[in-house]
Amino acid sequence: MVTSEPIKLSKNDPIETPVHILKPHQDPKGVYISTYGCQMNVNDSERMLSLLEMSNYVEVKDPKDAELILINSCSVREKPVHKVRSEVGTYRELKKKNPRLKIGVGGCVAQQEKDKLLKDAPLVDFVFGTDAVDQLPDLVAQVIKEERKIVSAKFKHDEPYQIETLIRNPGVASFVNIGKGCDNFCTFCVVPFTRGREKSRSMKELIGDIQKLTARGVKEVTLLGQNVNSYHSDCGAGFGDLMKAICEDTDILRIRYTSPHPKDFDQALIDLSQKYRSKICDYLHLPAQSGSTEILALMNRNYTREEFLQKVKMIRDGIPGVALSTDLIVGFPGETEAQFQDTMKLIEEVRFENIYAFAYSPRPFTKAAKFEGQLDEPTKFRRLNELLDRQRVIAFELAAAYENAELDVLIEEFKADEKLMVGRSTQNKLTYILAPDENAESYIGTVHKVKVNKAFPTVLRGELLSQYRGALN
Repeated sequence: MVTSEPIKLSKNDPIETPVHILKPHQDPKGVYISTYGCQMNVNDSERMLSLLEMSNYVEVKDPKDAELILINSCSVREKPVHKVRSEVGTYRELKKKNPRLKIGVGGCVAQQEKDKLLKDAPLVDFVFGTDAVDQLPDLVAQVIKEERKIVSAKFKHDEPYQIETLIRNPGVASFVNIGKGCDNFCTFCVVPFTRGREKSRSMKELIGDIQKLTARGVKEVTLLGQNVNSYHSDCGAGFGDLMKAICEDTDILRIRYTSPHPKDFDQALIDLSQKYRSKICDYLHLPAQSGSTEILALMNRNYTREEFLQKVKMIRDGIPGVALSTDLIVGFPGETEAQFQDTMKLIEEVRFENIYAFAYSPRPFTKAAKFEGQLDEPTKFRRLNELLDRQRVIAFELAAAYENAELDVLIEEFKADEKLMVGRSTQNKLTYILAPDENAESYIGTVHKVKVNKAFPTVLRGELLSQYRGALN
């Protein structure tokens, strides 16, 4: 579970969405948000907080201090409704003590369950889907005024995807949504049913967003999309055009993106990454999902094992030293032991620096949930543990190569009590650096050359060598 930091949105930040604004003399109300799932959900929660802040709400870290509790749910993994119902149940006593307390459920579970969620969790006052985030302040006001339960979970298929990136205090690194929804319909994935059909924001709007973020001190953006490289602007620009424009037309220091689909990854994007390597980070998350061609076909991934490996070779030839990570599912319906071993061989051959691996769980509305050959839980989790055990060995072997290396690290934080600066390398490694002096906080937002003294799979420890660019605005 993730919650955002309590930070303030500048009153000068524009927003076009109409919201219910409370009278300024009223005391602010507390809002508590718990967030499950992907970076898209984390970004949505930040947007909710920004919108509600303009309606006289402030974030609180303890639900006991809240008059509004929001659960931003995820339905990608198993039993999401149970998790929501369980969390709502923990607020029963708070509801008794504070009759003004309102509880809302948003995100993918809300989109999926709609009215049924109110029956399953009677303490919930309102349900809002993924297309209703911008109407949240009005929904809250309506629930309070009318004292009735509300469900708002209809997709707006005919409307363009036009939003403004709302971040109260973006800090050094920030997420930027470039699109929503997905048209791929992988047989295991519920996203097309919970996020809707694929829509992209206009390139002009995105460039404007990033220019505003850099003016507020942002040095790095991560572009978000369910299938980020299928981006298509209303002006005809594709993902490569967008990346080129961000590199050339904004002052952003670093660019990351997640997650591209292997079937859409091409040489042109690799060439672009090499040309603008000073800005585009040397890290790529490329979801494989399986190492078996037969299972990939059942998943409707539209590439074979061999084609995935060809893409990996193309990437490594074009961007030497790039760090790769991936997603993998084991125990897919019908997966044989030999097909699972194909996945084991894939991680040996590619040697990902990190994997996000899961045992298959059937999701509502998906084709795979109805497939024959559903595997038993012990088999799925035995395979998952075997995969993770082997990956752990590979990750430590790869980490050893970082020791004594000199890497570019963007400093994002200073931990004064530990006298440590914290940042990320271009390979997406969280890096801890001993603060050189008492003015270490002034280093935030700058890129430094760091010598790595100790390396672990996802964390590095090192010493500062020199500052050479990227001073904080």
